[in-house]
Amino acid sequence: MTSEIAKRSELADTLARLAAGEVTPREVAEQALARANSNAGKNVYIALGVEKALREAEELPARFPGVAKPALYGLPVSLKDLFDLQGFPTSSGSRFYAERGGLALEDSAVAARLRAQGAVIVGKTHLHQLAYGITGENPDYGDCVQPGAPQWLTGGSSSGAAASVMEGSVLAAIGTDTGGSIRVPAALCGLAGYRASIELAHDQGLWRGSVPLSESFDTLGWLYRDLRDGPLLANALFNLQVPEFTNARVRIGCAAEEFVSDCEPNARDGFTGWQERLRERGAEITALDTGFWEEAMDIYAPIQAHEAAMFHSARTGNDFSHFHTVIAERLTWGLSLSQQKLEESRARLAIFCSRMDELFRECDFLLAPCAPVSRLMAGADHSASRRLILRYTTPMSLLGVPVVTLPAPDGAGVQLIGARGDDARLLAFAAALRRTTIR
Repeated sequence: MTSEIAKRSELADTLARLAAGEVTPREVAEQALARANSNAGKNVYIALGVEKALREAEELPARFPGVAKPALYGLPVSLKDLFDLQGFPTSSGSRFYAERGGLALEDSAVAARLRAQGAVIVGKTHLHQLAYGITGENPDYGDCVQPGAPQWLTGGSSSGAAASVMEGSVLAAIGTDTGGSIRVPAALCGLAGYRASIELAHDQGLWRGSVPLSESFDTLGWLYRDLRDGPLLANALFNLQVPEFTNARVRIGCAAEEFVSDCEPNARDGFTGWQERLRERGAEITALDTGFWEEAMDIYAPIQAHEAAMFHSARTGNDFSHFHTVIAERLTWGLSLSQQKLEESRARLAIFCSRMDELFRECDFLLAPCAPVSRLMAGADHSASRRLILRYTTPMSLLGVPVVTLPAPDGAGVQLIGARGDDARLLAFAAALRRTTIR
């Protein structure tokens, strides 16, 4: 039995109040900035543009004087520090790049799109160095821990993006996702997340003025609190039209029991809890043969490492000593890979993607945990965590499909996965899940 939720999300309510003139963009920005960098490390932001944000908020009514306002009018958002923001360095989570690169002379395409939509960019957020990690640890800027829970890492690489939403310094945050960098921090921090399909992100030209990690798998999207906000945010960033979801019966394929056998109890509870909720909403849930997902990490890792190494070697003259030892080792390995190895990996990738596409001929969506764990303890040894987590996320990264993180208590969010290019239907369905509550 379901009952409609009448209350708007905080994001939608803030936009409505701004549009009605009940509160000014500057007032909203002041309240947001007062919460910034509230985690134990005071490092949610690598660069916090207080004066710039307040000035831009003050100017918004003159920029958009009419009754009709752009989609993000006056909304505080944060920008992952892989994207240029005029007047700030772009660190990629590395002090070497922050000091070497100087100040950006113009906005990245993402920053320009946000401003055109009326958003107020509060600052540039913390990330795992070079976006090449899943925990949110960073030797240059300190490890990013969750606001109010200093014992837990946020996850990464969009670590500060997640923390900025958690602390309330923004209502939505731009992140990137190559191997899981939106999905995992969203899940661990109890947030919703949307990673766009690769084609959508690239077709929009939004990578201008950014630092890639692996162009074969890089995409971007949002972290936010309420699933109902996904369609609006996707429309603002990607000009994606998301209609209301109809009540058609939905077929959802789940990762097989054998695949999720290493899940800790909280992660398993999140996965089974969402299955129950979806069934109550009328979805048909079936287990899939996902044994071939075990190959994903071995296909993904060499392609990613080679593409990252080629980009960063050109910027550093093959000197990776400026970066954290573990990351330098990955880059060195990527540079050493033979053409034959890469061709073999890409051949395996094509076969893998064909098998993934086959799953969507049976199902509308897929469902899987975001990670086998629901917490990453700060200060613990996470040398094995990357492979354990990426085992769950790289199957979707290889295919380049859209994914919405469905939040769950205690960091146990799950991946709701759409077919290639099916972003609009995925977001509509996810939003409909939040519009009704199961009793």
